[in-house]
Amino acid sequence: MLKEFKAFIAKGNVMDMAVGIIVGAAFTAIVKSMVDDLINPIIGLFTGGLDFTNNFVVLSGEVPEGASLAAAREAGASVFAYGAFTMAVINFLIIAFVVFLLVRYVNKIKDAAAKQEEEAPAAPAGPTELDLLTEIRDALAKK
Repeated sequence: MLKEFKAFIAKGNVMDMAVGIIVGAAFTAIVKSMVDDLINPIIGLFTGGLDFTNNFVVLSGEVPEGASLAAAREAGASVFAYGAFTMAVINFLIIAFVVFLLVRYVNKIKDAAAKQEEEAPAAPAGPTELDLLTEIRDALAKK
């Protein structure tokens, strides 16, 4: 069973997937910072300083006016956090767009490599088996 597990782990697909998950987790931190530190302030400029992450509606419970979403949740209130959802959608769209750009770039590189292979001159074809047999026959006939 240990040998089977080692064979499973050693397969290229499993290792590629593990690397992808690790890089994806690190990439998520970058995108979160980009949304929180770059996109939100720019959106806030156009919306008069409105920060979407703290937009919510209290469904039930007591929340002091002007409290943040975290404070409302900490107070045990039931909240409809549409701002957090909006930011999650923006985050998803940014990630999807960046992944699209990466896949597009990788596909262009693959297409260029395939095109180079097609354009590369083929190695000169050697004589066929029939040509060699004919040559041997003719050589033997001369003797």
